[in-house]
Amino acid sequence: MPTSIPTTAGAGPMSYAIFQLARAHRAYAATLLREMDLHPGQELLLMHLFDRNGQSQSELLECLGVDHSTISKALRRMQDAGLVIREPAAHDRRVVVVHLTDKGRAMREPIATLWQALEETSARNLSEQQAESFVETAYAITEAISSRALQ
Repeated sequence: MPTSIPTTAGAGPMSYAIFQLARAHRAYAATLLREMDLHPGQELLLMHLFDRNGQSQSELLECLGVDHSTISKALRRMQDAGLVIREPAAHDRRVVVVHLTDKGRAMREPIATLWQALEETSARNLSEQQAESFVETAYAITEAISSRALQ
């Protein structure tokens, strides 16, 4: 437990804990990603492309749940770094399709290793049962928030 929680956050202790967790996790992930010359979020784009190369920019946007400008900026940086290429789709020149380059494909194992290190550090103080329970709880909270947004 943090020693200094703002009094107003007392109205939402779980939400404050989630905020603190997300901030710490993202900061550590960013440190690991910098060592690979990646920005946070780019590894997730690569992961989706590892699973199915040649997705449209719109499909990637939908998978990650971010806005168009965020995807465009990330893909532009990744293209500049030689990780992906973007080209118009054969069926519709307005659709942009994203493909991994050889350099991008070569990132699969380093990213898997990074993700494993992040997981091990994150779960270091948890039992296996606590880690499993946390994952279930996190997805339940995500679902609750997502379904609220649809109402």
